Formats: sequence, structure tokens, C-alpha cells
Amino acid sequence: MAELLEYLAKQLVDDPDSVRVERIDEEDAVVLRLHVAQDDVGKVIGRQGRIARALRTIVRAGSVRERRRVQLEIVD
Repeated sequence: MAELLEYLAKQLVDDPDSVRVERIDEEDAVVLRLHVAQDDVGKVIGRQGRIARALRTIVRAGSVRERRRVQLEIVD
């Protein structure tokens, strides 16, 4: 799932080399932290959060396989 998220984010930003995904396993959930350059945060979030919402939907759909809740955090 992290690889797909990283691929999608690299397609959205101006600086794809700064994109990385950090996976944090918690007791009842998995947290995926998407790190992008500070100038690209707006592009990943999108107008009124539409792109961020779409990315979260894709991550949630992929989390069915793991049978754990997956959260997406976008950080710079």
C-alpha cells in the first residue's frame, strides 16, 4: 500500500525526489505518513482537500487486505 501511495504522490508534486512514505505500525492501526516538500503540500491536499480525500479513500480500500485500519497523514 505504501508503494502505491508513494507512486501517486510522486505524480502530483513538482519535487518527486522528496516524496517518501513512513509506515508506523500501531496496536490497532497502521499509520502512513506521507512526507513531501513544503512547497508541494498544497498540491497533495488539493482544493478543499479533494486530492487528500481521494488518497485516503484509496488507502482505506487497500487496507481491507490487512484487516487493520489505515490512516494517512500528510506532513512536510
